[in-house]
Amino acid sequence: MTTQEILKKYIKYFEDKGHKQIPNVSIVPKEDSSLLFVNSGMFPLVPYLTGGTHPLGKRLINVQRCLRIIDFDEIGDKDHTLAFHMIGNWSLGDYFKEEQLNWIYQFFVNELNLEPQKLYATVFKGNENISRDDKTIEILKNIFSKYGLSAEIGERLFLGNEDTNWWMRGDAVGELGGPDSEIFYYLGKGDVGTKNPIDNEEDFIEIGNSVFMQYQKSKDGWVPLEQKNIDFGGGLERIAMVVQGKTDIFETDNFWPIILKVQELSDKNYYESEKVKTSMRIIADHMRASMFLAMDGVTPSNKDQGYILRRLLRRMIKEGINIGIEKDLCSNLVSEVGDVFEWLYPDLTKKEDPIKKIFEKEEKKFKKTLIRGAKELEKIMEDLKHKSSQEIAQVSFDLYQSLGYPNEIFLTDLEEAGIKIERKEFVNKFKEIFDQHQKTSRAGSEQKFKGGLADQDDITVKYHTTTHLLQAALREVLGPHVSQKGSNITTERLRFDYSHPDKLTEDQIKKVENYIKDKIEKELPVYFEVLNQEEAKRKGASFMEHENYPDKVKVYVIGKDWDSAISKELCGGPHVDNTSQLKPIEIYKQKNIGEGKNRIYAKFIN
Repeated sequence: MTTQEILKKYIKYFEDKGHKQIPNVSIVPKEDSSLLFVNSGMFPLVPYLTGGTHPLGKRLINVQRCLRIIDFDEIGDKDHTLAFHMIGNWSLGDYFKEEQLNWIYQFFVNELNLEPQKLYATVFKGNENISRDDKTIEILKNIFSKYGLSAEIGERLFLGNEDTNWWMRGDAVGELGGPDSEIFYYLGKGDVGTKNPIDNEEDFIEIGNSVFMQYQKSKDGWVPLEQKNIDFGGGLERIAMVVQGKTDIFETDNFWPIILKVQELSDKNYYESEKVKTSMRIIADHMRASMFLAMDGVTPSNKDQGYILRRLLRRMIKEGINIGIEKDLCSNLVSEVGDVFEWLYPDLTKKEDPIKKIFEKEEKKFKKTLIRGAKELEKIMEDLKHKSSQEIAQVSFDLYQSLGYPNEIFLTDLEEAGIKIERKEFVNKFKEIFDQHQKTSRAGSEQKFKGGLADQDDITVKYHTTTHLLQAALREVLGPHVSQKGSNITTERLRFDYSHPDKLTEDQIKKVENYIKDKIEKELPVYFEVLNQEEAKRKGASFMEHENYPDKVKVYVIGKDWDSAISKELCGGPHVDNTSQLKPIEIYKQKNIGEGKNRIYAKFIN
């Protein structure tokens, strides 16, 4: 069964149970996000999990492309991938544990023909504040009994703590959470006995997780939500692995065509050694991730998403060199990824040529880096003969940090120059230096990576509504050609990207600020209407170009009625109820970000 067939079955199965499909959105958060990448299928749904009304109803389903940089160091083994597709189904205050667990196990066994005796589950064991999830245990026992299987605690059912079986979006007041039940599939041989899948990663793989989102964090701890939700997520590539009878995810139809091309380019066999296998896995994984990023408009740079893309491409090039591919690795794999995912992303093939050019340029740039690094190393090579292993590791890290010069190539250069060094000792010291650097860097950017959709506290909600006023003001001052190209909101300020060839003049800045101040003073209502997407656009609602929207959308309106409204935008919310709840703003910074786009930074005036 192909991955495409698995996804079709999943969508049909839950559509038959009243679910509506929501779009597979960009991997790069477009609006109001503290997150670098979309990292789960529930990303677009946070506003609706606390009671907000979704335009498509209470039962939803999707497939969402995701990227998790946290797994970067795991890539190269048999089942970790940076980019993946999450299939999900949600109940927003509708069905709960009984329906969800029965349905998902029926899907795996009856629709995908997985062997029920190879399915295992974990359940939250409880703590001093939340009791053990006995209801889920009871349901699972009944499910397995239908297949003639005994399910007891410690035998097919295993208890997990907060680290393994409690899901929460974040730890701040207002965040959502709840117990979950993970589904594992046994990959080992022979009788599993009493092996716990939590402690035996080599023999099991997690293929799905049902989160029972029924609590919200308060100042005094977790309290029950009025609306109980289901959030199921399953890794499509991992499910394909077990359905296709593989124990190596890179042998599935999601990766194998890319591996075949890498074999051709390198003239090496995937199975000839673990070293070759690891390099090919890294290349195949990073190429998929890089293509998804490029498809969604990311280009290599030294900042944020662009930095990650550059890092992925350069690591691929290094691994290519390790297996004998000296040039054009990245550009040669673009078409392979396009072919693999044409069924899911029909427009991807149209983007192949510009993506190839971007990747070719980056590869040439990195090759120049390698040449520069070699020249720098040559200058100090004689001196390195008298350095300690700690000092040599520091030199290697400095070259890596400043030029991107890979430590593997650094080691080879030393050995060719006759400098003997214990590789294991060197790598350990290099890792210590690298880890310390990462720890320092992470401390400064921690907020950037945590959480899902942006904070929804009072101040960020106000800034969100202000971006709608800001776009209306820019259109009033500059003209109707102005459209939003992106935004980012923190508790300190808003950032707004828009289409216009020039920065605002001092006079235009004053006009924009006064426009917003005037609309606040007029105390205009803010509300939403649910419309068909085409109808909303036909009636003049503004929207983000290249963004995927569902058939039914929310249109947030600022004004007493549709005809007199100053702003009508497709948006999921949340927003304030009236402009009187906002504050005037000060535009304190702006810059041109290329291609006829400008960026504004603004903050509330206290």
